[in-house]
Amino acid sequence: MEVSVIGSSQAKLGRTDFACGDVGLCNNLSAKIFCRKSKICFDQRIRWPEASVRFTIKAAAPTEAVVSEKVSGGKTTSSRRSKRIDGVRLYVGLPMDAVSDCNTINHARAIASGLKALKLLGVDGVELPVWWGIAEKQSMGKYEWSGYLALAEMVQKLGLKLHVSLCFHASKDPKIQLPQWVSRIAESQPSLFFTDQSGQLYKECLSLAVDDLPVLDGKTPIQVYKEFCESFKSSFLSFMDSTITGISVGLGPDGELRYPSHHHPAKSNVPGVGEFQCYDKNLLSHLKRHAQAIGNPLWGLSGPHDAPNYDQFPNSNNFFKEHGGSWETAYGDFFLSWYSSHLISHGDRLLSLASSTFSDTPVTLAGKVPLMHSWYRTRSHASELTSGFYNTVNRDGYEGVAEMFGRNSCKMILPGMDLSDEHQSQEALSSPESLLAQITTACRKHGVEICGQNSSVAGVPRGFEQIKKNLLGENAVIDMFTYQRMGAYFFSPEHFSSFTEFVRNLNQPELHGDDVPKDEEEAAESLCSDPGKDLHMQAA
Repeated sequence: MEVSVIGSSQAKLGRTDFACGDVGLCNNLSAKIFCRKSKICFDQRIRWPEASVRFTIKAAAPTEAVVSEKVSGGKTTSSRRSKRIDGVRLYVGLPMDAVSDCNTINHARAIASGLKALKLLGVDGVELPVWWGIAEKQSMGKYEWSGYLALAEMVQKLGLKLHVSLCFHASKDPKIQLPQWVSRIAESQPSLFFTDQSGQLYKECLSLAVDDLPVLDGKTPIQVYKEFCESFKSSFLSFMDSTITGISVGLGPDGELRYPSHHHPAKSNVPGVGEFQCYDKNLLSHLKRHAQAIGNPLWGLSGPHDAPNYDQFPNSNNFFKEHGGSWETAYGDFFLSWYSSHLISHGDRLLSLASSTFSDTPVTLAGKVPLMHSWYRTRSHASELTSGFYNTVNRDGYEGVAEMFGRNSCKMILPGMDLSDEHQSQEALSSPESLLAQITTACRKHGVEICGQNSSVAGVPRGFEQIKKNLLGENAVIDMFTYQRMGAYFFSPEHFSSFTEFVRNLNQPELHGDDVPKDEEEAAESLCSDPGKDLHMQAA
């Protein structure tokens, strides 16, 4: 399928910071879909805030393989259509706030039009964030799925697939909070949250230290997460497999398996090493007991006293120093082993919970691991250590993570597929390519399939080329790729044409476009001439 974009920017583009999930949807997006072979066209006016674009989609052979189809006269013809190289499935993320705080669909008509454009382009499906703070907002055990069910039905009617992300965290932009009843409990129990060495709380998700503590009105967070998953399963069972093919389970900040070590706003373009997040009373209690168990109670009084602050570089203090740092001492090994083991145990609990809940459904399960690539080319790998991955020049910190995913039969979602070493800050000694290769090797060893994501929809130099390299290269092991995410910049003229080219390059045509049976032209003409398809939409 070939798509061209005709730019008609009637308004200034809005924010494009989609790495953190900002919706930034565009305004007056006018989509003119033109079936060249059938010489029929229809307009769809898509109203998003802040931008305008008109794109033209030229119909060619669809990307799905079709064995046979009935045509006029009752005859059946066979036609081979193009298919994606190596079977990589391509998804696009829906807006982070596709479902509002009031459980209605935001920009419903605009999303419907965008879905139709993606379908014509040949995208396999979309990814939908399902928020704990929206579906179980008011009180424990009171679920409201109506907005998400409506979106699932919309996706199903268009014949697209759906991957659901169950989000047990909050978001600052767009603003999506934890459930109100959880926030009320946390007002008198600040130890529910991660805490840094200065006492600052991270309130976007619960601390992994309370997983098995009855801190939520007598129930543990693990019990509450499980009941949430069970309610989702019973409510969406009719969509399982036919539409919903995969579910990812949120494992921490931004849904990723990590400590919130880098949540402090950066003061420069070069990221610091972050801070250890082990200072809430529950984690400190764990640390104290662990130190006593090995016969060195003084090590359990606090976290490392010589670690840098959020914005500082590895050599700013002694702990991460390139040579002779505390990370290479017996104490450093004690602390880092303890810190990382708690993270892996937390991931194991969540993935085990999901595996047991959805074991009798045909969906695949996944969890997300971050790509903490800053300072990778130092000996200590400081950013990874503060995030909870005990990965250094002397130790592979992803073996245990991959083994845990494999044990729970879950796929691993890896972001950063658009990042190359060439365009990283030299000061930060970053290497996303090397880190991605290391994690991929660990996954291959433990039989874990990988689902890829990009880091940002905008601002990454030569990002599409790097994604193609990771998806189609000699050592590619990606099963599914999700492009993040639908919004203003995604549908802008300068971006959508590049995305179209990217999709086209993922497809391996088996037949020339002229070899497609004319019956397909008639089907396309029938679709386009249907008055119900000739839509002029404007979102509320």
